[in-house]
Amino acid sequence: MSVFEIIGGQKLKGEIIPQGAKNEALQILCAVLLTPEKVVIQNIPDIVDVNKLIDLLRDLGVKIEKTGHEEYTFQADDVNVDYLNSPEFKKKGGSLRGSIMIVGPLLSRFGKGYIPRPGGDKIGRRRLDTHFIGFQNLGAKFIYDDENDFYKVEAQNLKGCYMLLDEASVTGTANIIMAAVLAEGKTTIFNAACEPYIQQLCKMLNSMGAKITGIGSNLLTIEGVEKMQGCTHRMLPDMIEIGSFIGLAAMTQSEITIKNVAYDELGIIPNTFQRLGIKMERRGDDIFIPEQEKYEIDTFIDGSILTIADAIWPGFTPDLLSIVLVVATQAKGTVLIHQKMFESRLFFVDKLIDMGAQIILCDPHRATVIGLNREHNLKGISMTSPDIRAGVSLLIAALSASGKSTIHNIEQIDRGYQHIDLRLQKLGANIVRK
Repeated sequence: MSVFEIIGGQKLKGEIIPQGAKNEALQILCAVLLTPEKVVIQNIPDIVDVNKLIDLLRDLGVKIEKTGHEEYTFQADDVNVDYLNSPEFKKKGGSLRGSIMIVGPLLSRFGKGYIPRPGGDKIGRRRLDTHFIGFQNLGAKFIYDDENDFYKVEAQNLKGCYMLLDEASVTGTANIIMAAVLAEGKTTIFNAACEPYIQQLCKMLNSMGAKITGIGSNLLTIEGVEKMQGCTHRMLPDMIEIGSFIGLAAMTQSEITIKNVAYDELGIIPNTFQRLGIKMERRGDDIFIPEQEKYEIDTFIDGSILTIADAIWPGFTPDLLSIVLVVATQAKGTVLIHQKMFESRLFFVDKLIDMGAQIILCDPHRATVIGLNREHNLKGISMTSPDIRAGVSLLIAALSASGKSTIHNIEQIDRGYQHIDLRLQKLGANIVRK
């Protein structure tokens, strides 16, 4: 297994372009199964999770061609639904959590969708009830094959209905939308997720002939259509990468310009980093972060300690809480990080404590960070990446630390960040993959 070796404490400088959005890619790639016509998708990131899903689609019989830089065409005119029963599918489908989103379009178009228990990050329980309850609401029969650990849904024809989701699950909302676009009649989804990824999926589906209204809200209305057509779709830049680069610039006291960020789609992300004291400037569709020796965490109006918590969109995305936590370790002041959605996502803080950070892990969901105000540098250590976001957070910590750090299990980082070592090297980072 590969490792990153990093010599920290170096200031970086330059421009960096964020990759296409990973979480959007996992949705819209599944949407190509809804039509036999060609679909062109642009700005696809070259990362492990996305490449695994592309391979899975190819195994299903989708014709796939790379037609340009980060551009592919997909044509699902000869899908082999029987592949869902193969041992190979069980192995491949189970290794990627994003594979759950093939179920909605397969059910909608072919009347059945199967998936083994999906894998992915080890960040706590991530239940799938919302997906399958939604399919059942549309008229599908749910079957759990306990012996083979398979989830199955089947339906002769789906019928639109009103449903109130038990949670505003992003992948659950996406899956139900894709099932509903070809269902008979009207489907209304209340408490739908409304992240930019979902908005992008809805816009793409509408360009394919779907009739979806309420985009950007938590109340979606879908008028079923008889068939879907091809389209061309361009993905948004990855807002998690953008937030990661903001944190990187602050921690390493670097002057960095993040290019083409689709600023209007970033929601509360820039403001949250500004509350940590990080200076930034919007320049058109770019974010310029100046070299900054020190930054001070804001407080609430009454002077009490700032709390940064994750929330459904337009709240702060849980994928950036790990980055915020790391950035706070060198700030002036104190912040409480409250990770509400996943109970294991803060379990990487022991590595930061070993590096010299002052963090109190209150419980699986909360950590208090007492900033060092750069009076003591973090020190390099050997550590292991537990998941994608924690891995990049540890990478940022290592780049700011004194001495040498080694990060193991970097395959986790590669799942979500495209050629991150090569891109950071262009900014002047001393990072080597071995």
